[in-house]
Amino acid sequence: MALVDSVHHDIDYNKFARLSAQLRPGMIWVSSGATEIGRLDYIRRSGAELDGSPDEVKMDYASQGQTILMQTYRNFIDAKYSVRQVLVEHAHFNDSDKRESIRRMLMRAPSQNAIPIINYNDAVSFEENRKMEIRKLRGEKSAVVELVDNDETAAQIACLVGAKTLLIFSTLSGIYEDVRRPETLISEISAPTAAEVLVKIENAKKLCEGASRAGANGAKAKLEYVKPCLSRGVRVIIASAEYDIADVLSGKAPATRIYVKE
Repeated sequence: MALVDSVHHDIDYNKFARLSAQLRPGMIWVSSGATEIGRLDYIRRSGAELDGSPDEVKMDYASQGQTILMQTYRNFIDAKYSVRQVLVEHAHFNDSDKRESIRRMLMRAPSQNAIPIINYNDAVSFEENRKMEIRKLRGEKSAVVELVDNDETAAQIACLVGAKTLLIFSTLSGIYEDVRRPETLISEISAPTAAEVLVKIENAKKLCEGASRAGANGAKAKLEYVKPCLSRGVRVIIASAEYDIADVLSGKAPATRIYVKE
């Protein structure tokens, strides 16, 4: 929803243009938006919502929105850089060979002057089938990656490539003690060890009120998803997409920063 103009029910082209222009090789961009953008495009063309089962409607919207999502990024990313679409599914991250293949592809991109844009493959992933596959995997191994949310996808990608920083853009400026009061923004969750940071994350999760919209997993889920990053030395920043990437990374913009102190 950070990429959608909710007032005009359309893509927020200003935000797309501003963020896309800041992308550079060496960055990996994980983007939600295909399903909602596809829904808005379908309504604009047909004058009505799709009918059918929620799973099938989501798949149809995602397949329509994915082309628009990538076309929009391509329009605004510097023309001298290559743009590469990468659609992933939970099965890719629960198979060591597939994980390694994805890792190698992403690690090649900077030297090839390319920017990977990653999204979960909602257009072909049927929810009930995914749940069945996850249950089967849980019977075979203790740690299972679900990828139920692109925040989780981003965290897994950051761990996979050993990223320096995981920046999660949201509609809010980070994690709040009370989301109704902007002055209660938690600017930092840190400690000398990863174990201590994880305890602080659990305490912060108690302050979160959950998802802000249907289908979202909310601030509490973001905090849960980023846990694996801490033990791998990845600094995590949760910030509003209203701000520039450079300003968030430099500390000029408000955000919640989660890291292990050195």
